Amino acid sequence: MPKILYAEDNEDNIYLICMRFDLLGAYQLLVAEDGESAIAVARAERPDLILMDLGLPVVDGWEATRRLKTDPATRAIPIIALSAHALAGAREKALAAGCDEFDTKPVEFDRLLAKIEHILRERR
Repeated sequence: MPKILYAEDNEDNIYLICMRFDLLGAYQLLVAEDGESAIAVARAERPDLILMDLGLPVVDGWEATRRLKTDPATRAIPIIALSAHALAGAREKALAAGCDEFDTKPVEFDRLLAKIEHILRERR
């Protein structure tokens, strides 16, 4: 069962995403509520994919991504950036920070799931 780390600080978003993944029953979901915790969980658990909110507390998602992508132990883990700011250039900035993909919030679950499945298929 693929392991996904969801780095998110909003309790409502965590609840909704966890509920959707629980209903699927096809993924193990780990949650980190700030960037520092996300880095620690990624290093300890080696998830198959990370969903990274860019506006995290303590260490923001931008910096957490940079740190994960420069660490030989975690650099190969694909990261999908999640942002409520769908401004022009946000996707490019996320990709430049090291993210492998970008999606907007509020999350359209079916679209996000398609991106997750595509990335995981490519990794096999």
